[in-house]
Amino acid sequence: MQIIEINDFSDRELDIYVRLSEKQLLNGIGGKDTSRPLENIFIAESPKVIDRALSAGYEALSFLVEDGMIYGETKEVIEKAENKAGVKDIKVFTAPAEIMAKMAGFKLTRGALCAMKRKSLINYKELIKDKRRIAVLEGVVNPTNVGAIIRSAAALGIEAVLLTPDSSDPFYRRALRVGMGTAFQISWTYLDKCDDYIKDLHDIGFKTVAMALRDNTIDFDDDRLKEIDKMAILLGTEGDGLKQRTIDDSDYTVKIPMANGVDSLNVAACSALCFYELTK
Repeated sequence: MQIIEINDFSDRELDIYVRLSEKQLLNGIGGKDTSRPLENIFIAESPKVIDRALSAGYEALSFLVEDGMIYGETKEVIEKAENKAGVKDIKVFTAPAEIMAKMAGFKLTRGALCAMKRKSLINYKELIKDKRRIAVLEGVVNPTNVGAIIRSAAALGIEAVLLTPDSSDPFYRRALRVGMGTAFQISWTYLDKCDDYIKDLHDIGFKTVAMALRDNTIDFDDDRLKEIDKMAILLGTEGDGLKQRTIDDSDYTVKIPMANGVDSLNVAACSALCFYELTK
């Protein structure tokens, strides 16, 4: 590894850690343009998340590590990155903890960041053609919620996650951290549009189950749900939930029973219950 002590914050190689926001990394350097593979960058945080990314075939560009932290898991993932890339001189920028916190905006988890190349995303129709249980996130904009939902999906039997283009990126640093890197362990991609995707799901053979606060709903244990071969579970934005059009076009609507006058759950909590009940 090539250890570089940080003493010049104007170094352009630090832009991805210091000066570019995650939106800029996503949209300014290729973004969701899947026709430009290996140009887009994301930042993975913590040795565990970095290791899962490497195991999934993502390429490390450089590391930013707190002084004194190049040992144990951190050293192992750096060596793993070098072995996978076939190099022995990957750049590892180092700085004291107080400088790292200032650069990154908050105290790092175990003091390590890694800039990595994105892969080209597969078309959603191709991704889900052989799947039986998928989740669709419609306008879920909070990276914490996206990370938690993907973690639940990976743990509870969901085979793929689709997101509308207005949803948060599963590779945002916070989403990856909350999801413990499970976005590298489950298939996911973006839908082509925010509206009228239900017809595409129906054409591929999916029955759609909308999670919504409506009166005309069915229970989790309804026999009609148990008989579904290919099911898409639809989850809506944090504020208003699913669009009315989405609910109207779906095959079934399910509402989680509530007590004590509580009318709804956070979408991430809702997802865990839904995935558990609907993948039995």
